[in-house]
Amino acid sequence: KAMEKSRPLWDNPLQFIFACISYAVGLGNVWRFPYLCQMYGGGGFLIPYLVMLIAEGMPLLYLELAVGQRMRQGSIGAWKIISPYLCGVGVASVVVSFFLSMYYNVINAWAFWYLFHSFQDPLPWATCPLNSNRTGYEEECEKTSSTQYFWYRQTLNISPSLEASGSVQWEQALCLTLAWLVVYLCILRGTASTGKVVYVTASLPYCVLIIYLIRGLTLHGAVNGLIYMFTPKLEQLLNPKTWISAATQIFFSLGLGFGSLIAFASYNEPSNNCERHAIIVSLINSTTSVFASIVTFSIYGFKATFNYESCINKVILLLLNAFDLEEGSLTADNLNEMKDYLMATYPQEYAQLAPQIKNCSLEAELDTAVQGTGLAFIVYSEAIKNMEVPQLYSVLYFFMLLMLGIGSMLGNTAAILTPLTDSKVIASRFPKEVISGVVCFINCIIGLIFTMEAGNYWFDIFNDYAATLSLLLIVLVETIAVCYIYGIRRFEKDLYTMIGRKPNWYWKIMWAFVSPLLIISLFIFYLTDYILTGTLQYQAWDATQGQLVTKDYPGYALAVIGLLVAASTMCIPLGALVTFIRKRLKRERVSTV
Repeated sequence: KAMEKSRPLWDNPLQFIFACISYAVGLGNVWRFPYLCQMYGGGGFLIPYLVMLIAEGMPLLYLELAVGQRMRQGSIGAWKIISPYLCGVGVASVVVSFFLSMYYNVINAWAFWYLFHSFQDPLPWATCPLNSNRTGYEEECEKTSSTQYFWYRQTLNISPSLEASGSVQWEQALCLTLAWLVVYLCILRGTASTGKVVYVTASLPYCVLIIYLIRGLTLHGAVNGLIYMFTPKLEQLLNPKTWISAATQIFFSLGLGFGSLIAFASYNEPSNNCERHAIIVSLINSTTSVFASIVTFSIYGFKATFNYESCINKVILLLLNAFDLEEGSLTADNLNEMKDYLMATYPQEYAQLAPQIKNCSLEAELDTAVQGTGLAFIVYSEAIKNMEVPQLYSVLYFFMLLMLGIGSMLGNTAAILTPLTDSKVIASRFPKEVISGVVCFINCIIGLIFTMEAGNYWFDIFNDYAATLSLLLIVLVETIAVCYIYGIRRFEKDLYTMIGRKPNWYWKIMWAFVSPLLIISLFIFYLTDYILTGTLQYQAWDATQGQLVTKDYPGYALAVIGLLVAASTMCIPLGALVTFIRKRLKRERVSTV
């Protein structure tokens, strides 16, 4: 009966693949995977990453696509069909997607902000601005860098702590409103409009990445970055965190547990080959991560080499002026020898100068690990400003970020809207355009919190705690529900009905044993990590020092973190409890009659 329900469909299977790629291939592929490669063994990280793709990524993606396609419902309806007691699983997915939508679109607002400023010559983050007296540069900018100053002061206008909430920044609020307006126009008519947009949001980032790859490989020092990336540090394979990080990256980069994949698959033809599409989307997603890392490390190598050579040149200039040496007598090749000579010949003068002589190291520059917004809006901006025609590459880069962000938002909003439009009570009273508009408006209003002076700290709270444990629990319950409540044999028959063949032993072993054990291991790891961490802390910007400092979260922030985790996870047992009470009351009414 679920399969026979009338439902709008994708125009063709290719459109569905593009929708999944647009959703799954997001900012995490660009700013999270390169960071993990850098932290956990360079090329050696690919070994646990591929193992986790086979053991966790593809099986769980196939399971969610199959459930959505078979049940022809959003996350709430799909799990309610499998068992009425599982309605809370779908509600939990919607709650997590709602939390994600609240803060994720702020990234698109920041991308719009940087994109608009990319048309200036010179780029506004290329140099420090003058102070109010125009007698020098801003003191805060001189203590840090022009790119960090533009990010923390001119973009975020960040407060010194979470307690100092400040006011809403109207420029960022306008950019956020624009971001939500774009998302609303993309989802206005459901699959009819989203299906057209995903062709753009899925394909354009690859065009930009290819342009950046060609440019990146021709940059001075790009080879240093690529050597750093592909040099395997096999000793990291003995580090449990390497395997945990690989499993986590696969899990979150595919967007499992949010309900978006179930929603997208529910618009498929019943005979769609979801097995083939699960493999295609998984492989494209993982290949994109590696491809984006090659681009990132070529840029990273250029930035590190540029900073290293700038450091060397400053030291050479300092020594030439201090010791009145001949021009050309000091070079990068003989710098260390000359430093030893000057130290031995002029010990007192060199000792006075020593605090100003920086220890320049290319390896140290390459070892600087940055992820998230730091990589997207600071490191890339630092590299772009030193390129030829920086405005062109800045526009391309932030336009790519925008496409990746909007593509992910289409999936996030689909996870919320599909269960709402599936509800007869809501869909019969309000047209789809109104439902979409209300969801976008509510998210936009709540999202203004993230445009306040302390908004970036709240962004980090939502980013770190709103989804991690919740999604692990959701997907664990999903897997157990399909294999042990709905029944693996019954699920086999459903797949045979849809694609004409039953799943082989690989899929069944992964679903029934390997994937659940991996999720339980991840859940225990994160739970233990949170407990052992003690007082939760965050990174606050200290304008007087021009750097980030560590502070403890205040009590009310810890309460919000607890509510974020509980709001979604408690939906699962509460949903089962409410269903049990309803059935019990219904039986009692029947027995009394």
